Amino acid sequence: MSKRLTILGATGSIGQSTLDVVRQHRDVFRVEALVANANVAQLAADAREFGARLAVTADPDRYHELKDALAGTGVEVAAGPQAVKEAASCPVDQVMAAIVGVAGLEPTLAAVEAGNTILLANKECLVSAGELFMARARKCGVAVVPVDSEHNAIMQCFERDNAASIEKVILTASGGPFRTRPMETLEDVTPEEALKHPNWDMGAKVTIDSATLMNKGLELMEAYHLYPVTTEQLDAIIHPQSIVHSLVAYADGSVLAQLGTPDMRTPIAVALAWPERLPTNVARLDLTALGQLTFEPINEARFPAPKLALETLRRGGSAGAILNAANEVAVAAFLARKLKFTDIVPLVARVLEAAERRGAIAPLGSLDDVRAADALGRKLARELAEGA
Repeated sequence: MSKRLTILGATGSIGQSTLDVVRQHRDVFRVEALVANANVAQLAADAREFGARLAVTADPDRYHELKDALAGTGVEVAAGPQAVKEAASCPVDQVMAAIVGVAGLEPTLAAVEAGNTILLANKECLVSAGELFMARARKCGVAVVPVDSEHNAIMQCFERDNAASIEKVILTASGGPFRTRPMETLEDVTPEEALKHPNWDMGAKVTIDSATLMNKGLELMEAYHLYPVTTEQLDAIIHPQSIVHSLVAYADGSVLAQLGTPDMRTPIAVALAWPERLPTNVARLDLTALGQLTFEPINEARFPAPKLALETLRRGGSAGAILNAANEVAVAAFLARKLKFTDIVPLVARVLEAAERRGAIAPLGSLDDVRAADALGRKLARELAEGA
């Protein structure tokens, strides 16, 4: 029996890499539904190639364009936010949750409520609503399988039966393009410079997060919700080669690490097949050709974001949603040349402080609470950015 698969965010980087893995294993997977935002041409092409039952665009104005593109194929077409949620709710074996941003939270929760196994590539589900999301998954008896290379690596090294013996969970960061750039010149960084990641090919927002190391902060927050660890057990280090994706240190002195070439098709294949393995055509790791792997501590003066993220976890409640929203606004302001690169993380910190002064950091009981925290974070960030 083939696995029935729905992909939320099908035309993005993760969605396309997922389809490439599926392309190599058509006998293993049956694509049930493909959901995308506005790239209707790619969505229609993929729906035709993989024989999807349903294709959905989140943009209701693109319905007729998608309908025309799939005329005569037998693929069902729908559009709009409600259609996205309904597609996520269709009973399948796995849902690849790869819609970027808070927009991915509601449909992913709908997939959880339907009892579908979640292959999680959306950070905001855990950063903005980690306690709420994981509690819902536990209540529904749904497995959440991480797709991010770091958390996927932890999954492969984390012995849950020996969780009490784990001392540290250590994420690695490439350090981005400015790891060695003189700190006094960082305020002059342009969007074009920040968008040139040395190892990974990602979207603009994620690439900027990698340059500030906010991505590593967000990943520390995700790890906290995915695994039974405290904030004191979480750490991150610089590893410029992006070959060791994460490490788990045990009380007996053992350290387990997952290594691989920086290609997202590997963690995607792991998630799709877990706990089994699928062959892929990714480039094989040749340690002798690399010669050496290097590691160094994170300089908090250069990269304050990971520390800020851990402090946000300790604040709890809505703090994560506020941090995430503020960071999205700050990154957008930088890309629009309205904010300096060195002001991105300090702006996020100021938003959290302002929210705390207002008494606005509170437990999350519902999606409405997440939306309210997100809106507040954006409002405060815009106000502060305009005065920066």
